[in-house]
Amino acid sequence: MSDATEPMVYDIVGGQFFVTLVDRFYDGIEGDPVLLPLYPDAADTSGARERLAMFLAQYWGGPHDYMEKRGHPMLRARHNQWSIGEQERDRWLLHMLTALESTVAELPLGQDVRDKVLGDVATYMVNAADHMRNA
Repeated sequence: MSDATEPMVYDIVGGQFFVTLVDRFYDGIEGDPVLLPLYPDAADTSGARERLAMFLAQYWGGPHDYMEKRGHPMLRARHNQWSIGEQERDRWLLHMLTALESTVAELPLGQDVRDKVLGDVATYMVNAADHMRNA
């Protein structure tokens, strides 16, 4: 159990971190022939970018903009209409972890704090990606 006085990830990295992370992630997705067809508006990922950045910021302790605009995340239910197997999970994780590593590396923080943020967020992403599998 973590110390109650430990700051939330959002408090450490700020909101722009999630915007940058998501932009880098979707830059990878836009060139991925396996994943891009899963996005309904593949030619325009701006809506998906905004939603994911809001969700991640909220999840990690930021403002509740996602909840106010979209309601409860219901991640699995929202994604259940697409077949997500091992290949899709692995490709998603490749893009997300690549984006995460580069975004964390640029944080003006001590290496120990960057390592903690990277570890915590990467663990969440791996678990979330595996949870989304439905095929």
